[in-house]
Amino acid sequence: MILVIANVLDTHEVAALRAATDKLDFVDGKTTAGRYARDVKQNLQAKPSKALDGLFEKVRTALTAHEVFQAGARPRKFARMLLSRYRTGMEYGFHVDDPIMQGNRTDLSFTLPLSNPDDYDGGGLVIDDGIEERVIRLAAGDAVLYSTSALHRVEAVTRGERLAFVGWVTSRVRDQSRREVLYDLDVAAREVFAASGKTPTFDRLFKAKSNLYRMWADD
Repeated sequence: MILVIANVLDTHEVAALRAATDKLDFVDGKTTAGRYARDVKQNLQAKPSKALDGLFEKVRTALTAHEVFQAGARPRKFARMLLSRYRTGMEYGFHVDDPIMQGNRTDLSFTLPLSNPDDYDGGGLVIDDGIEERVIRLAAGDAVLYSTSALHRVEAVTRGERLAFVGWVTSRVRDQSRREVLYDLDVAAREVFAASGKTPTFDRLFKAKSNLYRMWADD
């Protein structure tokens, strides 16, 4: 399941975060790539610092507060975050992210850009879902959430600059198909409640979702 999550950050928050990135130091992105991804990774990443940690916290807070992210990810914790910069000629070839990062299982990946699509050409996130390659280009402040098990890449940037937060989530429900069932039930319950209020049908849906979550959630 691939989820595009709109308006995680508003325009003012995006502008503030972009301004803050101007004060950060960036280094070769190969330093954080795995053994087999290193040869296909050409980008820059923000060097760890207290200032960068503050930006990560703002993004974590915004994502955690978003009901679509909560419904799709069922997050237990954020395993890791990076701030990546792609300039003209930079790209990241096909790869699969590490299953364990900093001692945490990685179930879901997300990308949250600070650059609008008009700011650059190329640079799309390409996800191979086994049937086709989906190219995703988001507005600044939106996010895409997808399984960390997916083969994916970032197209070469041919003009401008692509600046984005990327991160990995440990879910309370590690099975992807179960997370999708819970997400569908959550969407259905919200739609029933919006249309008719707290009816017996809503109560049954909410009960089913809650009990499945209880059965499937990690201790």
